[in-house]
Amino acid sequence: MRRREMHPNAHPAPRKRLYTEEQRARRDATRWTLVQGLLAPAQFLAFAVSVVLVLRFLLTGDGYMAATVSILVKTGFLYVIMVTGAIWEKVVFGQYLFAPAFFWEDVFSFAVIGLHTLYIIALFTGFLTATEQMVLALLAYATYAVNAGQFLWKLRLARLDGAAPQGVSA
Repeated sequence: MRRREMHPNAHPAPRKRLYTEEQRARRDATRWTLVQGLLAPAQFLAFAVSVVLVLRFLLTGDGYMAATVSILVKTGFLYVIMVTGAIWEKVVFGQYLFAPAFFWEDVFSFAVIGLHTLYIIALFTGFLTATEQMVLALLAYATYAVNAGQFLWKLRLARLDGAAPQGVSA
């Protein structure tokens, strides 16, 4: 398949900015931006440690309790970041969830939360074996990784918007 080449003088269609000037000011002024900025890497660290512990259990059969505790810690971070993220969204965009700038990230976040919650239910009801619980946790983690990528992309777009002159899209 041949790539379509752009005329040398052609410019890509401008992209809508992620934030209005007012939203950017609210984003920069609220403490919830810092809270999100601290929670996101903490959650990622919990995720990385947990993936190792879950894989260790699946490969060796050892460390079920450590893997389980790590999943609960990771899930706790997820719930906290979801609640504080909704508050952040309310402050910045005027609604708790599904602001146009983050609509699809919020939609996918519900899949992430749903799978993590299903793990909690499976853990406390015993309707899945230990191995099935760990596989479910890995599925939840895969959706988390996609969702984290969505948010990292938005962070990049916000930085590009900040670097562009006012009124010009990156």
